[in-house]
Amino acid sequence: MTQDVTQAPFGSVFGEHLPIARFDGQRWSSAQVVPLNSVHFGPQTHALHYASACFEGLKGHRQPDGSVAMFRADKNITRFQGSAERLVLPVPPTALCEELFSLAVSRNADITPAAPGSLYLRPTLIGTDPNVGAAGRPSKTAALYVIASPVGEYLPSHPLRILVETQVPRTTPQFGVVKAGANYCMALGLLTRARQDWNADQVLFAAAGAIEETGAANFLLLDEGHLVTPAQTDAFLHGITRDSLLQLARARQWTVEEREVTIDDLRAWAARPTGEMALSGTAAILGGVGELIIDGEVVRVGTGQTGPSTKALRAELQSIQRGERSFEFR
Repeated sequence: MTQDVTQAPFGSVFGEHLPIARFDGQRWSSAQVVPLNSVHFGPQTHALHYASACFEGLKGHRQPDGSVAMFRADKNITRFQGSAERLVLPVPPTALCEELFSLAVSRNADITPAAPGSLYLRPTLIGTDPNVGAAGRPSKTAALYVIASPVGEYLPSHPLRILVETQVPRTTPQFGVVKAGANYCMALGLLTRARQDWNADQVLFAAAGAIEETGAANFLLLDEGHLVTPAQTDAFLHGITRDSLLQLARARQWTVEEREVTIDDLRAWAARPTGEMALSGTAAILGGVGELIIDGEVVRVGTGQTGPSTKALRAELQSIQRGERSFEFR
């Protein structure tokens, strides 16, 4: 792999080595590593018809000694297992997940770029029963595999422009916490129109006036030692990056609030000279918001630039991920 993968679209370049295990209805197979394009599923596969699929996203980062280390993979495994349980898929054992994740890193370590690049991992679990008549039954068989993708930055370098959607929720409430493709697909139409009509980078969902998250990231408000974020519910994803940032903010002795955030809160916070807003996620890390579009009105956030609190938290988290400094996450 000779091209500069960090300049390719995020998640569009892949490692050739794919760790995989299968569930036959009774037990999981041992882990194997196969060529990326050697895996095939038939058109009658359960996941293709009834959305019996979930996934995770985490990164491996180059360390000072040249090794590649995953960041808080144990949290991804726990969330992955929760997603599988809610979708009534076979729940993969922790030890099997650990083995597959580690194989994805070790077998694709040679294509992991240096910072600010990383190796993005996409563990995926799908129901594989070959039965299109099983609309009312979960898949008894499954496949679990881990795609590795060398990546650069996910978000654009400019401050983000966000359309606030006040009518349509991001997804079905009890499945918002599940990392499933249908949750993301539901946002695509709104996001496409937001880009076309408003040149927006993302859509922030605030059905009934309460902020949830964007189509692919959690949402934070920051202001000189103060951080506010919507309290977790089953309506949106419990982000591991979000949790990491909150722990770092508390360690800095910042005031951290997890509570309901309303449209009025957004307007008031944006009007602060030092007010900041940001999106957080595995791919995004932490990206500053420069403008909101609320009911057709463009609202500048603070100075309209990525602020110092956002930059400081992002830099600190990246330093920990790269092994440049230590921090004991709970």
